[in-house]
Amino acid sequence: MPSSREGILLCRVCTAFRALPACAPRAAAAWLCGMAKLYFNYSTMNAGKSTLLLQAAHNYGERGMEVYLLTARLDTRAGEGRIGSRIGLGREADTFTPEDDLFARIAAEHEARDLACIFVDEAQFLTEAQVWQLARVADDLKIPVMAYGLRVDFRGQLFPGSAVLLALADTMREVRTICHCGRKATMVIRQDGDGRVVTAGDQVQIGGNETYISLCRKHWREAVGDRAADEDGTGTA
Repeated sequence: MPSSREGILLCRVCTAFRALPACAPRAAAAWLCGMAKLYFNYSTMNAGKSTLLLQAAHNYGERGMEVYLLTARLDTRAGEGRIGSRIGLGREADTFTPEDDLFARIAAEHEARDLACIFVDEAQFLTEAQVWQLARVADDLKIPVMAYGLRVDFRGQLFPGSAVLLALADTMREVRTICHCGRKATMVIRQDGDGRVVTAGDQVQIGGNETYISLCRKHWREAVGDRAADEDGTGTA
């Protein structure tokens, strides 16, 4: 237990962090006070999730805090073991596979250096067991975990990892992007090489941005052939 003087210092540091801009790592204040949470930042494709992750990790580094970055090994669009954004930002990261024990890996990394936050990109590819392992990191190691991933696939179904994150995360944030009609995009379609909409197939297919298009629910329904959708295509509410 911290002394009264140490407790006052920690509270002052937390107050200072709360006064920072929204882009600053708010989770650091909780870390300094001995609290930690599992955060899930979710969206559809091309909403800027990786950009937000890289910015938050950079903010920690500017304050002399150590972070640990993880991304799915099967996603090599930015290069193997690298998190990249559409606007050109990038950073090296360790990779995970479904077989990995993330709690053990993070605990070992924490032994080597004092970690202030864990960042997980492509979190939709986590297994149920791995999401529970990340929850243990927050609860037992008292390190905040920031997970970023897609909510649903091209069929409108939850990714398994995202489903568990929605159930377990302490804090959830939707990263928003827009449909071509101007409404909020919450769904995604997959297109083949000829630009035709694909409505069946494997849930996981790593492709470039041209393979997927984010849409509002109405225009997703039209794209996948739901004839009950309005025919005017205006996208008005």
